[in-house]
Amino acid sequence: MRIAIIAPPWLPVPPPAYGGTEAVLDGLARGLRAAGQEVLLYTTGDSTCDVEVEWSRETAAGTVATTAAPEIEQQHVVDAYSAVLDWDADVIHDHTLSGPAHGHQFGVPVVTTNHGPFDDELGKLYRSICGSVAVIALSHHHAASAAGISIAAVIHHGIDVDTFPFGAGDGGYALFLGRMTEDKGVHTAARIARNAGVPLRIAAKMAEPAEVTYFKDAVEPLLGGGVEYVGEVGGRDKQVLLGGAACLLNPLAWPEPFGMVMIEALACGTPVAGTPCGSVPELITDGATGFLRSTEDELGSALHQVEQLDRRHCRDEAAERFSTARMVADHLELYERLRAGYDRPRPRATATTDAGSTA
Repeated sequence: MRIAIIAPPWLPVPPPAYGGTEAVLDGLARGLRAAGQEVLLYTTGDSTCDVEVEWSRETAAGTVATTAAPEIEQQHVVDAYSAVLDWDADVIHDHTLSGPAHGHQFGVPVVTTNHGPFDDELGKLYRSICGSVAVIALSHHHAASAAGISIAAVIHHGIDVDTFPFGAGDGGYALFLGRMTEDKGVHTAARIARNAGVPLRIAAKMAEPAEVTYFKDAVEPLLGGGVEYVGEVGGRDKQVLLGGAACLLNPLAWPEPFGMVMIEALACGTPVAGTPCGSVPELITDGATGFLRSTEDELGSALHQVEQLDRRHCRDEAAERFSTARMVADHLELYERLRAGYDRPRPRATATTDAGSTA
């Protein structure tokens, strides 16, 4: 099968540090190729994913919001569909927001993954396209929130577990890892750790103005007393932090559709202490791979109990439930279903572009 994957234009694939969607796309593209499929990844020219790649933007646009953001994605989308249709894709998996509404007209099955919530404007978007585009949800909780939206499949993310070294958790600290935003609960994690007397390392993306403001107002006053902000980390540094942590402290304040950081923690053998919001109870088994608690006091107590959990079991769960191979198999099953239902002729895209490519 010839499978085209369209990535958003904001970060390269894989991302240099924070970037859950781009990390997933890197694993999916490489995993599909390893499974014997032909893969074209349309991304940006600074991407290093080891599959056939095409692009029109030499470098990723970045995640800091600008007034030009809609135009950047629209041009990226037009260029992408021109390239993947010329490549003669059997299935197009589009991870942009505006692309699926553009791409469904070309007679090739289009599938899209919603990496955000199914509410407000995103809900309206997916309700408008789900009749002609297959929509993937990231968890069963995510799918249940998709009112009036037909969900083609629920597919949990996967990771290459073998690339995450097993950690002993002997660093003497809990870890927060994510974005510097209120809904991720960074200030809550700091408060929980301080009150419990447990050292906490905060590794968080802090690039956008709102993230900086939140840090200065809500998080910075809680630093000290064992609570340390270590900046944004990725790659090997992230794995070392995860492996050395006694647990990942994840006090989410919103119903997150999925949580890559949680399965990355499990891959390192690190249990999760968090709130039972959104997809978390699907990913973490209370009392086995972590502790799910609703209050700060309960989470503080859990920090002193995580050594009771079997870190090897955490890693085994990651390997069994959240592997790249499982994610790839789930996607291939959906792609085959979609392709079987399409027998229309394929008109070519009319857009033209000076795109780059690498095999």
